[in-house]
Amino acid sequence: MIRPWLDDAEADAAGEVIRSGWVAQGPKVAEFEAEFAMAMASGHGVALSSCTTALHLALHLLGVGPGDEVVVPSLSFIATANAVRHAGAIPVFADVDPSTGDVTAATVDAVLTPHTVAVIAVHQGGVPFDADALDVLCARRGLALVHDAAGAAGATYRGRPVGAGADLVGWSFHPRKLLTTGEGGMLTTSSAEWAARARRLREHGMNVSAADRHRSDTVLLESYEEVGFNYRMTDIQAAVGLVQLARLPELVARRRELAERYHKLLTDLDGVRPVADPDYGTTNYQSFWVVLPDDYRGTQLDVLAGLRRRGVSARRGVMAAHLEPAYAGTPAELPVTEHLTRRSVILPLFHQMTEGEQDTVVTALAETLREGGR
Repeated sequence: MIRPWLDDAEADAAGEVIRSGWVAQGPKVAEFEAEFAMAMASGHGVALSSCTTALHLALHLLGVGPGDEVVVPSLSFIATANAVRHAGAIPVFADVDPSTGDVTAATVDAVLTPHTVAVIAVHQGGVPFDADALDVLCARRGLALVHDAAGAAGATYRGRPVGAGADLVGWSFHPRKLLTTGEGGMLTTSSAEWAARARRLREHGMNVSAADRHRSDTVLLESYEEVGFNYRMTDIQAAVGLVQLARLPELVARRRELAERYHKLLTDLDGVRPVADPDYGTTNYQSFWVVLPDDYRGTQLDVLAGLRRRGVSARRGVMAAHLEPAYAGTPAELPVTEHLTRRSVILPLFHQMTEGEQDTVVTALAETLREGGR
């Protein structure tokens, strides 16, 4: 359904690091941090083991803890809500816009309480949220805003990369993302102080990194100034990430080309609504999801099964965390979220996809909808 675009260039970059003998966090990580931060128009980058750890570190830097509430969308991979729990705080679920799948200033405002200290807003599936509106709301209410840009590398907001200049942004390099390092993530921030502290925290709280000790002409003894974590990225991953970062413009251009063709093909399927650019930005089409017609009598599972019978691997729409057992009993009235998660499917979209494969997907979807009855 989704295949990362990796070839000999990534293999050669990883091999070069392996042959160098320095495979843990080191010079390639530092290079990747600098290059990624520049590409995303952010002040500083801190390479990490995942976007989940990036979000957790962001909350840790903000001092979020027990008794605090953090507003998050339920319509997101469960890691968004989990990061709040890892910080010891309480996730409060906000509903989303039916077109973008993103939280808005209005949906966030509706669930704020005196205990709210922060908001994590997700650029869902690479669709940018309206950051200006949320910035205004959070500034007025004295709240921190964290961007979950897990799948949004290459998406834009008002002509700039999503998260440009933001205080805290988490990114993912999982294989389902356009830019992948196998596993891995990044925290970008406008604050040099936060970046320096995050680099210490990712390495158990050490005040001097292993790479700095290795490069030093004198003996350096590290100390542990606070309780930290093991959230490091390896130089092998970073070397792959640098190659992928150079490919990002081409990756986004190809995704958008394929998405445009999907849009044209799907116009013949009445009532099927595909994801699209919002007025204020462009999506990287990390995921291409469609909402099923209102008059389709079948279920999401029926569509997935019908597509599978026709040789097409698709996925359910974005999950809703509040419907999962891990968050059972969490109060939430989220009609748009529940509609989207139950009535949408994610269609195959990947860099190497052919027009013939797209035709197969759309034909299979049309046949499946007719089979289910409308």
